[in-house]
Amino acid sequence: MATIHDLALQARSIRRFDASQSIDYQQLLQFIDNARMASSARNGQTLKFLPVADKPTCDKIFPTLKFAAYLTDWSGPTEAERPTAYIIILHDPSLGPFFAVDAGLATQNIILSAAEAGLGCCIIGAFDKQQLSAVIDKPFEIVHVIAIGLPAEKVVVEPMNNGDIKYWRDAEGVHHVPKRPLDKVVVTL
Repeated sequence: MATIHDLALQARSIRRFDASQSIDYQQLLQFIDNARMASSARNGQTLKFLPVADKPTCDKIFPTLKFAAYLTDWSGPTEAERPTAYIIILHDPSLGPFFAVDAGLATQNIILSAAEAGLGCCIIGAFDKQQLSAVIDKPFEIVHVIAIGLPAEKVVVEPMNNGDIKYWRDAEGVHHVPKRPLDKVVVTL
């Protein structure tokens, strides 16, 4: 059985998926069930989750999204690399004003659940809000979109060099993600 550390290493942002592999809607509901168990500020539970696994709706969502700002020479996933499912995180302001921390906690539960299932995710905050709102037609605030699918790329975590936080791809297409070392993030008294 995988440990939390194993899943955290596996749960990298995936931007290229195997578009021939669909995701089961029931599996998305399992991920959402795990997300709703996350802690919630004042227990307000102000988040809603919109699972999408059908190709026609996925095809409408995809053009509203922006992928990988640091990869300036890459225009995003090809048709064969597109996500085959999404979970859109929504805030219902009628339930209360607090959602930012809740969204992070719920999202982490979703991506760890997906990693445990052998799937990859990309949390997307860069989207055309007006266009995406028209696609989903729900009276809630869109917080972010989680793209989900079978990974079609390798992502490796590596030590950060000279404080450079930018992820990059090598000549073989391997995606490299620099991380600060533990001794640089732990503050002691």
